Amino acid sequence: MKRAAIFCLLLSVLSVSSVAVLAQQLPDPEFNTSVENPAYKKAGPRVLFDEAHHNFHTTEGRYKPFVDLLLNDGYRVIRNRQPFTKSSLSGFKVLVIANALGAEEMDDNGAETSAFTEEECQAVQDWVKSGGALLLIADHAPFGGAAAALGNRFGVDMSKGFTYDPANSVENSPSLLIFSRENKLLATHPITEGRDQNERLNSVQSFTGQSLKGPDDSVAILKLSDTAKDTPNREADSSVSAAGRAQALALKFGKGRVVVQGEAAMLSAQIAGLNKQKMGMNAPGNDNKQYALNLMHWLSGLLKEK
Repeated sequence: MKRAAIFCLLLSVLSVSSVAVLAQQLPDPEFNTSVENPAYKKAGPRVLFDEAHHNFHTTEGRYKPFVDLLLNDGYRVIRNRQPFTKSSLSGFKVLVIANALGAEEMDDNGAETSAFTEEECQAVQDWVKSGGALLLIADHAPFGGAAAALGNRFGVDMSKGFTYDPANSVENSPSLLIFSRENKLLATHPITEGRDQNERLNSVQSFTGQSLKGPDDSVAILKLSDTAKDTPNREADSSVSAAGRAQALALKFGKGRVVVQGEAAMLSAQIAGLNKQKMGMNAPGNDNKQYALNLMHWLSGLLKEK
């Protein structure tokens, strides 16, 4: 069997299993969300966490460990249940949007259509330009399509598919990507350096996502290698190169800051499947927990450019 055919067969097997895993993802109740050196002792920045756009990840659901981590770091997290407007965004420092959808469920018709109206996109763009900070997380299909219009407002292109790289991934899992100092896919940036040596990142792992391309002045925090490939869907038997793209970008926009991620589970701490596989910050051998703290520190202005 040719190598290309073997790769496609492997992707098909992984895709079938990933459907089952998605249906069984639960927050890990044993994950340690404590923070040894909290960034804010009291009255920390107000974070608006979106739950108004059929979000796959919510404060009490799959992103509860992430939210608990932020609370322990001193942030004040408020759930959003209304459309984005100048008024609804006012008074917040950071807006978190995690896997919004254009329909109620990810397998519903229209799930890949924009989750946000043009008016909402404009409101978020104006808010960031005036000094707000956006963390936009959009996973593999259909999430990329649902967030593409908002991403475009900041010059970010989303592949809207699935990204694989057997050369820089967990063994036998080509979509579980590794970004490390060793493989040179972890960029030098305040997010990866932290406040001191104890917060410096060495390795971050993602858990099946899409690729991104940012504007010229953006920084590819999690860079994709020249061997990375994009496929449009789980059943695709063809791929295109994802060289020069990324799974996380950081950029400044007007007076504000933006981080866009093409994978969501890396900021979660979940147990998945019947064997309770750890997925996210709780998976062994990665610095994802510190990565989550660092990117929020950069968005809230605690980390400065060197």
